[in-house]
This record gives sequence, structure tokens and C-alpha cells, in this order.
Amino acid sequence: MRDSNRKAAELHDLAAHAHRVAAEHYEKQDHLTGHEHSRQALEHSRKAHQMSSQAHEKTIAKHPANAPAEDATK
Repeated sequence: MRDSNRKAAELHDLAAHAHRVAAEHYEKQDHLTGHEHSRQALEHSRKAHQMSSQAHEKTIAKHPANAPAEDATK
């Protein structure tokens, strides 16, 4: 479980870095490179979100008492 959370955190960090790099390229009028970094940032963000969601679902499955009220009734 901790490994999933660690991987998700790393992907969030990669996405944030890619967003910063893209912004720097846009400021320099290097739009093609900026666009590529933005695309990479979006992909990292999607993967991070997916891993975070999977880790959350695993946690709920293992510890249903920790689930939000609407999940606990399912």
C-alpha cells in the first residue's frame, strides 16, 4: 500500500515539474516544446490520479470502517 502511495506521489511531483518546465518554455516563446511538456504533465497527472484512486480503493477494501458513510453502506 505504501508503495502505491509513494508511486502516486512521485507521479504528482513529475506532473508538477513538467508544468513548471512547460511554463518556462511558453515564457520563452518556445510553444512547441512547451506544448510537449504540457502533454507530459497531463499524462503524469492522469497516472498519478489513477494510482491514488486505486490505493484509496484498496484501503477501503481492507478497512471498510474507514470508508466514507456512502461507501460503507454499499
